[in-house]
Amino acid sequence: MSDACGCSHDEPNTDEHGEEREPERLWEVSELRLAAVSGIFLLAAFIAGWADAARPVVLTLEAAALLVGAYTFVPSTLTRLAKGKIGVGTLMTIAAVGAVILGEVGEAAMLAFLFSISEGLEEYSLARTRRGLRALLSLVPDQATVLRDGAEIVVAPTELRVGDRMLVKPGERIAIDGLIRQGHTALDVSAITGESVPVEAGPGDEVFAGSINGTGSLAVEVTTTAEDNSLARIVRIVEAEQSRKGASQRLADRIAKPLVPAIMIAGTLIAVIGSIFGDPATWIERALVVLVAASPCALAISVPVTVVAAIGAASKLGALVKGGAALEALGAVRGVALDKTGTLTANRPAVIDVATANGATREQVLDLAAALEARSEHPLAAAILAAVDDVTPAADVAAVTGAGLTGHRDGHTIRLGRPGWLDPGALADDVARMQHAGATAVLVEDNNQVIGAIAVRDELRPEAAEVVAQLRRDGYHVAMLTGDNQATAAALAKDVGIDAVHAELRPEDKARLIQQLRAERNTAMVGDGVNDAPALATADLGIAMGAMGTDVAIETADVALMGEDLRHLPQTFTHARRARRIMLQNVGLSLALITALIPLALFGVLGLAAVVLVHELAEVVVIANGVRAGRTKPLAITAARPPSVPRTTAVGASR
Repeated sequence: MSDACGCSHDEPNTDEHGEEREPERLWEVSELRLAAVSGIFLLAAFIAGWADAARPVVLTLEAAALLVGAYTFVPSTLTRLAKGKIGVGTLMTIAAVGAVILGEVGEAAMLAFLFSISEGLEEYSLARTRRGLRALLSLVPDQATVLRDGAEIVVAPTELRVGDRMLVKPGERIAIDGLIRQGHTALDVSAITGESVPVEAGPGDEVFAGSINGTGSLAVEVTTTAEDNSLARIVRIVEAEQSRKGASQRLADRIAKPLVPAIMIAGTLIAVIGSIFGDPATWIERALVVLVAASPCALAISVPVTVVAAIGAASKLGALVKGGAALEALGAVRGVALDKTGTLTANRPAVIDVATANGATREQVLDLAAALEARSEHPLAAAILAAVDDVTPAADVAAVTGAGLTGHRDGHTIRLGRPGWLDPGALADDVARMQHAGATAVLVEDNNQVIGAIAVRDELRPEAAEVVAQLRRDGYHVAMLTGDNQATAAALAKDVGIDAVHAELRPEDKARLIQQLRAERNTAMVGDGVNDAPALATADLGIAMGAMGTDVAIETADVALMGEDLRHLPQTFTHARRARRIMLQNVGLSLALITALIPLALFGVLGLAAVVLVHELAEVVVIANGVRAGRTKPLAITAARPPSVPRTTAVGASR
């Protein structure tokens, strides 16, 4: 919590294993338990006074209520004061002590009781964020079936080793990250990514801990440890980022930090000047009431509550937001820079066109190309192999650096490579057309005769144009950043509806360009890989796309979109803008309250008890308003997504 608030952290509970456990219910928060005890004493004092009990009895009960309530904030306030930090707790402590000196023990007890409630509510709301984040780890099952020495045995996920062959039955949760080696299925990743439509997966596809296997049995090769699986890694990174980007960056704290010492100075001046020109007792009392009236209690709690509610709701949209500062920045963004490969495109190259010559058929061209690519690890190989059913590999396959492949099959010499190394001949116009469409063109030659050209392109995500159109309707300036050549970038940008295109960029070029865009408007960078890390760090807000599989991106970014559906992006922006409006409403209400209460307290219209009551009622109002930020509607995906294609690296330059 913030220094401005002066609130204390509730020490996390521990379970029987000594592990931290966040409060799950209100009564588990120590501040709220103490507030309840304080309230009981206060109620007893009120009943005793109403029954005309002896004054010492009433005073004792009020003093007990005061001591119990004050215990929730006075010790932490004194600790902060020793470090030179002043906060709202400082004002409350001074006001409580002053009230006791003036003989208003009951009013001091009421102040301590109500403020202890606000302390407890804030601690509970922040614990919910930590608890919700760690709840990701509960998605991992307690046991997994693994094949060792030819036998199936059941072990705990912590006992799985890299390279183990894990068996996953239909309906089971996957215990750890891995690669599918056998079997096909539809994975339910809704609990992790927020996507409601199952994702098709087969041999070679990655699977992540917490996913639910569909109808097929799988053999999965373990690729990580339980301590370093995707869920555990995300929890560690986000918690560390929340700690680094603390509450000091939040809007309320930027207002409250200078406000608190200003209030103390004003209270001192009122007490001194009033005592000189009037009754000291009256003006000291009014100075204390002014201190309480000007305390930004509602301001201090309004933003954290809104942040907690909004971040929790964002996780249901498949977005991990790293704390309040990131949420505020997300709501303030007005420009969006999108990386191409893996963000606007699916990072799964596919054959989109085949041109033929010299009497060859489409099937013959693809068959010869696949015969060579079966022995290749080039990024284009997977796309070409996926376009044929059966492959008869060529013999004597050799790679010609920067050009292509050569080999032999059935007594024929076959070659595949880039235009320039092979003469396109009659296919020159087709090759130009393919390249203009943003595809990489490769030629196929059989016995020194060109028989075809194949166009391979990393296709746009099906929802990309829809998302860009939505962002533009919402008032965002959209730009595309890519390391690809200008022709490819321009073709894809035209298809998706982006006018501002920046191509042939190195990672450092992207970062420099983001600085230029930031000079014009608050800009978010959306990327998915290592080459995007400098730009993600440079932007006002970095957003990692498909964060379940990218380490560097999620470490660098402020927001991580867990799924692969780009439609989560505009929905997350809309959610953050609404949350920011609610924050500003709460801040405005809190400042208006302070502005109204100060003159009323200064001229004696309201006493200490009335001011404290108004403040605490205002806290209830801002908390209720902040909770509205947690209301959201998950993304409804009506169209079925296309089956997965085995992932490859991005399409590079032609051979």
